[in-house]
Amino acid sequence: MQLAECLNSLAALTYPHDRFAVIVVADGGEMPLTAIVDRFARELDLTLITQARAGPAAARNTGVARAKGNFLAFTDDDCQPQPDWLQKLGARLEATPARLIGGRTLNGLSDNPYSAASQFILDSVYSYYNSGADGARFFASNNLAMPVEGFHTLGGFDPSFRTSEDRDLCDRWLQHGYRMTYAPEAIVYHSHQLTLRNFWRQHFNYGRGAFRFHQMRARRGAGHLRPDLKFYMSLLHASFLKEYRQIRLFPILALWQVANITGFLWEMTTGRKASERLLTAA
Repeated sequence: MQLAECLNSLAALTYPHDRFAVIVVADGGEMPLTAIVDRFARELDLTLITQARAGPAAARNTGVARAKGNFLAFTDDDCQPQPDWLQKLGARLEATPARLIGGRTLNGLSDNPYSAASQFILDSVYSYYNSGADGARFFASNNLAMPVEGFHTLGGFDPSFRTSEDRDLCDRWLQHGYRMTYAPEAIVYHSHQLTLRNFWRQHFNYGRGAFRFHQMRARRGAGHLRPDLKFYMSLLHASFLKEYRQIRLFPILALWQVANITGFLWEMTTGRKASERLLTAA
């Protein structure tokens, strides 16, 4: 099971084991995890928390509520941090303790074309949003670290998000005047088995989350949605790089855009209908 592989990677971390604790939050699901977690109880300071399904944002908040340290590091059960992952994140936090640190996530399933396309998308996003002189702007929540004080100041992840919760957190972090640092040396391998069906579903849901993100951002007074044409131009340019074998990925990248736009429009339409129903009931 993926959780066992993740915990095995955490048990192999070179960071002193008496200086970090691992909190696993089971967000719903039918498979009991106690037997898996118990296998690593001697190697890790490990806690298992089970809750009714509430989404990844709520699950992470639940885990943080049990955390006792000064810094937080997040990953997912389908990820395998490299042995020096926590050491690299820790070094960055020691140098800049008030910043949010994001590591580099790599595809652990190179033979899966949908996983390869997802890696291409993530690489393009990171290259565009995290390479500027003014600092980084977005990190995925499967490889990031931050001071616990800053996390609580923001109120944690917004549990109303089922996707794009990391995008929302990073945006609020920057709005609050904090800064972010990209740490490509802190590496996590992501092994998410994707098929045509769940690739579509994943990016459809990302589109839904994107609409909610822009809606919430507008409510915070941070501006309304404006398509970032420069990003799409950079994506088009990157798609010609040889290392991504662009011809094989073109159809999947087109599907990504269609799924994303469809989810965005679906959320926009259903949101309006819900508001109309509320007004009618009132």
